[in-house]
Amino acid sequence: QVQLVESGGGSVQSGGSLRLSCAASGDTFSTHYMGWFRQAPGKEREGVAAINRPGNTAYADSGKGRFTISRDNAKNTLYLEMKSLKPEDTAMYYCAARPRVYRGLSEFSLRENNYPYWGQGTQVTVSS
Repeated sequence: QVQLVESGGGSVQSGGSLRLSCAASGDTFSTHYMGWFRQAPGKEREGVAAINRPGNTAYADSGKGRFTISRDNAKNTLYLEMKSLKPEDTAMYYCAARPRVYRGLSEFSLRENNYPYWGQGTQVTVSS
């Protein structure tokens, strides 16, 4: 089992920045891939970015050029640096994790069904 706890959310004005953190504990063998997802009111949860243990990354179009995902394996912590925030970035942001191989999948994925472990989320609100 893996426990994930997000922090760092808050309210910022358009153009501002935030840094989200996600602390992982438990079976860290199951955190080879970690990702950030978000869910805005009335919308489905969507993948934002993912990273594997060696540090390779993948981004959804929504965050490319503005968001940076990183991890500190020694601290078992995942980060999401968000810059040039827009009102449409307003959402609950979730941290997720999965083993290197899960349900036969060993590649990067930004689909929520491919992640078995989830945090409770941290709210990000961007005002115009």
